[in-house]
Amino acid sequence: MVDDKNSNIRKETTVNNRELTSDEELLRYSRQIILPQVGTEGQEKLLNARVIIVGLGGLGAPAAMYLAAAGVGNLTLIDFDEVDLTNLQRQIIHSTPDIGRPKVESAQDSLLQLNPEIEITTISEKLSEQELAEVIESATVVLDCSDNFTTRFAVNRCCLKHKVALVSGAAIRMEGQISLFNPSDSESPCYNCLYKGGDELDETCTQTGVLAPLVGVIGSMQALESMKIIMGIGESLSGRLLLLDALSMEWRSLKLPKDPACPTCGTG
Repeated sequence: MVDDKNSNIRKETTVNNRELTSDEELLRYSRQIILPQVGTEGQEKLLNARVIIVGLGGLGAPAAMYLAAAGVGNLTLIDFDEVDLTNLQRQIIHSTPDIGRPKVESAQDSLLQLNPEIEITTISEKLSEQELAEVIESATVVLDCSDNFTTRFAVNRCCLKHKVALVSGAAIRMEGQISLFNPSDSESPCYNCLYKGGDELDETCTQTGVLAPLVGVIGSMQALESMKIIMGIGESLSGRLLLLDALSMEWRSLKLPKDPACPTCGTG
């Protein structure tokens, strides 16, 4: 998506000051509002949040749909790709008539049909890292749903620069993973602590394949983790890496410490 060249979330990153004022809004989000951890206060935090989704593929598709349905007030969608027939096996935000259209336009149409009350910004071009940083600066949280290390490392650097929480997901073959990197927490690692850069090889679904519902599981969890961060509820994945083996249906939670020698966030 870029050219190759918790409670800690900052309150000033909200984009407006919307309140739940209509019976229709209260009814739309009623199943969330009745949760004691959410209530009207939590729902209004969602309405005033700005979430950036980098990549509208297998991960970004379900993540965007759940965030839109749940009432996140402003979504920014970043993807320069077009819908292809092979995408439809897993990228559920797109449909057959959308083949050949920019993914962000297809996704925008689907999301506004789902929830016309939200605002959506689309970016359908490659961004330099400086341009990406400018977009991320005012975000509440960023979801990295991309499929290559160049983009992932760039998103990580931009989130660190502006102290914006990053929810990173990945899925390939029958394996998935998700973690949260929160620069507002001095003890939180960053994506570069997990992958050092330079030694890893990009693997894509085009090369190795992926089971369709797997990306739905990970993408949905990215949306869930983002909503928890925005509302300041529950325990986050900061400092943990959650791994899913879909073939055996086993989850593993690994501790992910901050690397003092990390070239991006380290103190050494």
